[in-house]
Amino acid sequence: MITVCSLARLHETVERTGARRMITLINAGTRVDRPTSIAAGDHLFLAFNDITAPAEGLTPPAEAHVRELLDFVGDWDRATPLVIHCFAGISRSTAAAFIATCALAPKANEMTLAGALRRASPSATPNARLVALADTLLERNGRMVDAVRSIGRGADAFEGTPFTLSVAPRDPRAGPERA
Repeated sequence: MITVCSLARLHETVERTGARRMITLINAGTRVDRPTSIAAGDHLFLAFNDITAPAEGLTPPAEAHVRELLDFVGDWDRATPLVIHCFAGISRSTAAAFIATCALAPKANEMTLAGALRRASPSATPNARLVALADTLLERNGRMVDAVRSIGRGADAFEGTPFTLSVAPRDPRAGPERA
């Protein structure tokens, strides 16, 4: 189970879900107090701005960020929930959740996964640059980009409502999943 939330709802979401792993996608320098139930080694902190094209003074999402995300998700045993958050719970975190569901279900239809994202979160507006980078790394040949484009921009919101996406349990006989 992957639950997405905003920074403001992080602690209550981790407590409610019982998550033991967490991904933060937020601007460098933003203070994030890791919940005590999340060990430091179970927290991935990716620092970049929520932009889709380079801009002076800002850090765009990069291939290295997506590789770290894919490695972290690939090592997740799925025994306990994963929480993914950004500042508002609308763009970077929803892109990361979509990327994670695609990586964990390599044969799944991208349109189906994007549709599940939209049903779970009317405000989800996945960061297009993050999705495009992942699409290339996962060799989805533009299907992830097309799927996110098909759901369009989410409803206007200052902060997204926490939501959950289901993922298949991991086969205990399998090794780490690598993209």
